[in-house]
Amino acid sequence: MKVRNIKKKRVVVAMSGGVDSSVAAALLKDQGYDVIGITMQIWPAFVPRTSAGKPDLAKLSSDDPSGKHESCCSLSAVEDARRVADLIGIPYYVLNFQDIFKKKVIDDFISEYNRGRTPNPCIRCNQYIKFDALLKKALELDADHISTGHYAKAEKEGGRYVLKKADDRNKDQSYALYTLSQEALSMTLLPLGCIEKKETRKIAKKLGLAVADKPDSQEICFIPGNDYAEFFKRVSPETIKPGPIVDVKGNVIGMHGGIQFFTIGQRKGMGLARPEPTYVVKIDQKTNTLVVGSKGDVLGDELILGEINLVSVDKIEGPVKVRAKIRYNAEDADATLYPLDDKIKLRFDEPQHAITPGQSAVFYRGDVLVGGGIIEKGTS
Repeated sequence: MKVRNIKKKRVVVAMSGGVDSSVAAALLKDQGYDVIGITMQIWPAFVPRTSAGKPDLAKLSSDDPSGKHESCCSLSAVEDARRVADLIGIPYYVLNFQDIFKKKVIDDFISEYNRGRTPNPCIRCNQYIKFDALLKKALELDADHISTGHYAKAEKEGGRYVLKKADDRNKDQSYALYTLSQEALSMTLLPLGCIEKKETRKIAKKLGLAVADKPDSQEICFIPGNDYAEFFKRVSPETIKPGPIVDVKGNVIGMHGGIQFFTIGQRKGMGLARPEPTYVVKIDQKTNTLVVGSKGDVLGDELILGEINLVSVDKIEGPVKVRAKIRYNAEDADATLYPLDDKIKLRFDEPQHAITPGQSAVFYRGDVLVGGGIIEKGTS
């Protein structure tokens, strides 16, 4: 009797060299998938160091091996991911996405900060790199699915694919995935959505993965040491211009070194000697001015969202009660959505701290992510 050869479903896993994507790949392999590991080379692997040991951005080069930039695309990350792939027995490749990453993520980051806005590059990386460019590469490899180490759930409900919060609420990353299209969600596997981070590390240790105790990355991958000032001095020096700092009444109380170094709600780095805590309330790019005030001046309860992506519904009609958040590490809060043609007005029941243009706001009904968008303006 001839036994029919049943083709395993193929999944491409974006492997960053961290514990989460490593365990995601291992779990999918254990579930019987034909797993291919891919690390996306999106930023130079090495950043030279000064004599003091700080990143030397003036000599930034992908060919310079004089110092490591520890990020999700560094040489050490590639080495970690390759070792994991060898250990669990899957093919592994490194693909160059530097050009599209620069165009869609880095250039946008620079442009937004030069406009006095605060973008979220990780969200744009998910939108344009992981779940677009890499997804296209996965299709070229005849893959049925793509997977990452994000803590969230991608499920099909009532003929539509939806995103849900992860079981581990402390690690939930559904916020960072709100831009995913229905096509991308239909191909996405998120195996860590149903387990806690501590369990992920236990699995990694049980499998003997060297990354089991590897710390999570806490910085933007293309800004070594999170040194924003050095980054902008290197890549956009002509746009950095000193300007006035004024209080909410318009009185000049100091000078700033460049609007690129500030964000709404910031209270350090202004060089002001004032008896009470002082926060950035507004960044006026047209006049190159920082407006500062008290903590109460940074509170606002309403914002306008653009670049909307709806995930769990086709459209929003009339006021809709939701739970919303205005940044990744913010708490969900009661709010109401009001449709405005191609935009959305979001009004919170209680004032929120530092509604920041350029950041993303997302909204939920229960555990289900309804959608999100980019904050265009807010009240304070």
